[in-house]
Amino acid sequence: MPQKPYLEAGQIVGTHGVRGEVRVQPWCDSPEQFAGFKKLYWDDAGKQPVKVKGRPHKNIALVVLENVTTVEAAQVLRGKMLYVDRKDLKLPKDRYLVQDLIGLAVVDADTDEVYGTLTDVSQTGANAVYHMKTPKGEVLIPAIPDVVIKIDLKQDTLYLRPMKGLLDDDEI
Repeated sequence: MPQKPYLEAGQIVGTHGVRGEVRVQPWCDSPEQFAGFKKLYWDDAGKQPVKVKGRPHKNIALVVLENVTTVEAAQVLRGKMLYVDRKDLKLPKDRYLVQDLIGLAVVDADTDEVYGTLTDVSQTGANAVYHMKTPKGEVLIPAIPDVVIKIDLKQDTLYLRPMKGLLDDDEI
């Protein structure tokens, strides 16, 4: 699966104050991460860069956008998506972007049996949960090292070793 070079970073949800600052709902890990970006893009092709200066505020980011200096100019941006260049993201080893995981084949690490396709990721606090579509329905997989053995984005495959009861024959 080809990876998109520009990713949805957050959506402008409103204005803040009278000097053109906007409230952004981050679509990344946290408002703190979003506030760390210095340059974002108005499009998913990277052709319209915009310099930004942000700060976290509760569950959103408050952002000053280059050339947006009035509340009226900020107000027309409500609903607009901001994008980040994938190259500007620094992910720790063994961390992945959710959109890169969606669509991966889910395969048994020991037998190469194909169980299904990863369709969604839920953040539960303790660990993420992967949603897998199988011919018999959805199965939830805890994203823990004992179960998820390897993710190979080049092969579009997530290898797992199911714990007892996770993939009983009745379920898949």
